[in-house]
Amino acid sequence: MALPMTDHPARRSLLVGLTAFAAARPLGALAQPVAPPSMGALALGGVALSGVYSGHLQGVCTNDRDAIYWSMTTSLVKTDTTGAVVRQIPVPGHHGDLCHVAGRIYVAVNLGLFNDPQKRADSWVYVYDAQDLSLVARHPVPALVYGAGGVAFGDGRFIVVGGLPEGAAQNQVYAYGPDFQAAQAIALKAAPTFKGLQTAAYNDGHWWFGCYGRPEFTEVLIRTDRSFGAAQAFAFDASTGLVPLDGGAFLVARSACGKESCVARLSPAPLSAWIQSGRLKPL
Repeated sequence: MALPMTDHPARRSLLVGLTAFAAARPLGALAQPVAPPSMGALALGGVALSGVYSGHLQGVCTNDRDAIYWSMTTSLVKTDTTGAVVRQIPVPGHHGDLCHVAGRIYVAVNLGLFNDPQKRADSWVYVYDAQDLSLVARHPVPALVYGAGGVAFGDGRFIVVGGLPEGAAQNQVYAYGPDFQAAQAIALKAAPTFKGLQTAAYNDGHWWFGCYGRPEFTEVLIRTDRSFGAAQAFAFDASTGLVPLDGGAFLVARSACGKESCVARLSPAPLSAWIQSGRLKPL
């Protein structure tokens, strides 16, 4: 399958508002079905995933049109843009962060141990059909020795990220072509993060990585240039999903869990604008 050599297809502009959904409707039209909001509308209002799940949210992506894909650790869920479930399948744990490219869903999967100094991970990229979530392919990615946790596509390549044990000196990202046959290891010029890199996305000419926080401080967001240099870290939680929109804006995922069930939602966050204005300051 030939893949585009640019980022995802043109995304809906943030200027697309909620006009069609918030405007008053004639009384005679109240019984008519209402179309789901566009991706641009979601950029203003966000969306909640319908239902509760046994696993917590690991990542989210969209097809930039009419579907959202949620990785809930042991379930892969496709919804419409209102968060209503269209299809749901059980998947082996641990299914991590994911991305959509050319009608396929790519998911980082680890069937072994995460963050293990003895490198007992079992790392893969699983590929699903975006329409019906049928499994299309499984690609081993053994370079992710501490566990594959996330995959993103941008700047003409796939990037796979994953775990990091305590005491490791540096996070690594791994660049792949569409066949996932040969990994290019790239050292991330940023301080090592707690349990590695959890989520990844490409937007506004930058790579973005969401990371867990240690108990004594909040989660960390890392932004680099397209060559993974000029790294900056910010106190911001993007550890459960980043959905790129236009111009450095995102839908950022959040997940909350009770004793045996988890819920998830997406909320808008114009991260590039917040960094430019100083609302988000480098650590």
